[in-house]
Amino acid sequence: MEDDVAAAVDAYTDDTVGGAECCPKDREMHLISGEKIIDRLDNIEDTKGNGGDRGRLIITNLRVLWHSVANPRISLSIGYSSIITVNTKIVNSKLRGTTQALYMMTSSNGTRFEFIFTNLVPGNMRHFTSVTGVHKAYVSSKPYRELKLRGAVVHNKQLKILPLEQVFTTLHGVWNLSSDQGSPGTFFITNVRIVWFADMNEGFNISLPYLQIESIKVRESKFGKALVIVCNELSGGYILGFRIDPEEKLHLTYKEMSSLYSIYAANPIYGVEYKWRSNKEDEKSPAIITDDIEFEEIEEPRSEMSNTLTAYMADEGHAKDRPAVYSNDLGLAIESVKDGFTIQKLWEVIPS
Repeated sequence: MEDDVAAAVDAYTDDTVGGAECCPKDREMHLISGEKIIDRLDNIEDTKGNGGDRGRLIITNLRVLWHSVANPRISLSIGYSSIITVNTKIVNSKLRGTTQALYMMTSSNGTRFEFIFTNLVPGNMRHFTSVTGVHKAYVSSKPYRELKLRGAVVHNKQLKILPLEQVFTTLHGVWNLSSDQGSPGTFFITNVRIVWFADMNEGFNISLPYLQIESIKVRESKFGKALVIVCNELSGGYILGFRIDPEEKLHLTYKEMSSLYSIYAANPIYGVEYKWRSNKEDEKSPAIITDDIEFEEIEEPRSEMSNTLTAYMADEGHAKDRPAVYSNDLGLAIESVKDGFTIQKLWEVIPS
C-alpha cells in the first residue's frame, strides 16, 4: 500500500493533531483515500482552546476536525483511536454563557488532552449525537483495520464475515510456516483482509487487514516456495509465510491477492458506517440517531379521557369531602364519585 495512505491513517486514527500551524489547506487536514465526511456543522466553538471563536466541526469516518472560520489556520484534528471518553459537560462559553457542551478526553503519545465543543445554536446537540455515534461505529469495526492474532474470527470452521466484507477465495490445506514444522489450515481471501486458521484448532488463527500489509511476495523458504506477507511497523512488523500446493495455485493466489491489495489501496474500506436521517430543520431540531435507529417524537392526539379527568379534578363548587364508600372495582375504600362520573369512565385508557 502507498506509504502516504498508511501514514495518514496512523496519524488520523491514533494521534491528536492540533495547533495554530495546522491549516485546513495543509496536507494533515486533507481527506485521505476512503475517508468520508459524515456530518458538517457550523457555529461550533472550541470552548477550551479557542473560546469566543466561531468555527466549523467536520466529522468523518476516521476523525473529528475543527477549524476557526475567522482564521482557518487555527485548527484541530482528533483521531477516534485517541479518544478515551465522550460525554457532555456544563461549561461557561464566551459566546453562549453557561450551557451543555460536547466533552472529549483524548490521549496521544502518553499525554492527555481535553476538548470541549459548544454548539452556538440554542438547544442543538447534533454535534454530540454525531460524534458519539460515529465513534461507536469506529470502535466496533476494528477488524477492518487491526491485525488480530488468536481472535474470535472463526466459528465452526466458518469465517465470521464482516458487514462490508466479500469472500473471494477459500483455500484448504494451506500451511502456516510460523513454526518449525508448519501447521495445515484454511485460508480466506476477502476484499478487506486475509484470514487463516489451523484445522486442528480454529483458535489458532490470524486476521490481517490489507491496511496493515507492507508487501506481498513469493519467496524461497526451507519448506519450498511460499507466499510471504510482510506487515507494516504499526502492526508489529510480522513476516508471515504460507505454503500453497501445487506451485501453480501458489502463483494464482499471489496474483489474486496482489490485485485485491491494489484495489484496496486505491479505495480503502475502513468499516465505519453511520446512518442518520437528514432533516431540513436539522439546525433547529436535529434528529436523534443511534446507529441505524431513528427516534421521533410522536404527538399523541388528545382524547376524551383527558377532558374527563380535567373536568373531574377541577371540581368547581367543592365544599366538603364526599363520604367514603367501598369500591368493588378497586377493592378498597374511596371517596364517593361525583354525580355524572363512574370509576370505569375515569380509568379507561381508551374512552368507550
